[in-house]
Amino acid sequence: MRTLLALGVLLFPLVQPPAPLPARMADTGGGSQLITAEAADAGATTGTVTWWDRRGGRWVRAGSAPARFGANGLAEGTARRQGTNTTPTGVYGLPYAFGTAPAPTGTTYGYARVTERSWWCQDNASASYNRWVEGLPRDCRATEAEHLSAYRPQYAHALVIGFNYARPVRGRGAGIFLHVNGRGATAGCVSVPAEAMRRILAWADPARHPHIAVGTRGGPTAITRY
Repeated sequence: MRTLLALGVLLFPLVQPPAPLPARMADTGGGSQLITAEAADAGATTGTVTWWDRRGGRWVRAGSAPARFGANGLAEGTARRQGTNTTPTGVYGLPYAFGTAPAPTGTTYGYARVTERSWWCQDNASASYNRWVEGLPRDCRATEAEHLSAYRPQYAHALVIGFNYARPVRGRGAGIFLHVNGRGATAGCVSVPAEAMRRILAWADPARHPHIAVGTRGGPTAITRY
């Protein structure tokens, strides 16, 4: 018995904890900061957002918060369709931040203040598709655009998620952000509590090229596939 117990004591330290999530991913975007937004499965509307720093060749957790996703769960980003209320999975850049409130103390990201003339065009027929516009262009219908100032609590602070942004594909989706929680699930964005959003903006350093990875624990949209 003593021998077995001693053997157990010797073996126990050899059990290695799982590697941090970014270390198990196929791609983290190439920067030294990463935000992961992970849901249990593709049908989930809640999960966890965690932000990470790469230090000394290792990923270290800087913070985490409960997250909300689209009302219809998550969908593969390359196959997502606009208007489905799904959050696109994949790894995306974070072009800039914005908000109806002033930038949190410590923010170094480019930060655009929302005005009464600020819109996000989601009209597939518009030259401004999936872009912020000041004053609604003639070719962007108000019914196919989001008046940003109408969402003061949710857009108090936000980061643009670069989904379908660099070379927009019409019909794939527009206006996907990381923003402050509303009353429930989102229309396709990722949302977190207000304090978490302020912490993320104070932490994010554009010189370190942060990205966001969105996915599930397993299956076709597993975050580790991206």
